[in-house]
Amino acid sequence: MFGKKHSKPQNRIDSLIGAGTTIEGNLNFSGGMRIDGHVNGNVIATHGKPSTLVLSEHARVTGDVTVTHLVVNGTISGPVSASEYLELQGKAKVTGDVHYKTLEIQLGAIIEGRLIHSAVAAQDKVVAFKLNSGE
Repeated sequence: MFGKKHSKPQNRIDSLIGAGTTIEGNLNFSGGMRIDGHVNGNVIATHGKPSTLVLSEHARVTGDVTVTHLVVNGTISGPVSASEYLELQGKAKVTGDVHYKTLEIQLGAIIEGRLIHSAVAAQDKVVAFKLNSGE
């Protein structure tokens, strides 16, 4: 609204971490990624580009997660930042603070940490009023 564009979630998956795969170290990506295995490190999307990360029911990430759009049905141990949209499905478990702009939580999802709403969008919509001190 008002000329500001929101990025859309990626409709396709560019990268897949399979169920039998364990990554040791940080993972940087762009576009769409699905994780069915385990990542012991930070999962960070390219800043300024739309990104979507999907964690399946068996996925486990131990580290920071920073993306535009995030769908979780697995486990994350570490802080999460979803700059546009976060969906926590029924088997999701997040241990760490969660920064989000738009949040959807399904019955059964667990968060052990703080939910912190991104105030960036709210600040854009604030209108400052001048006080008239006409005496």
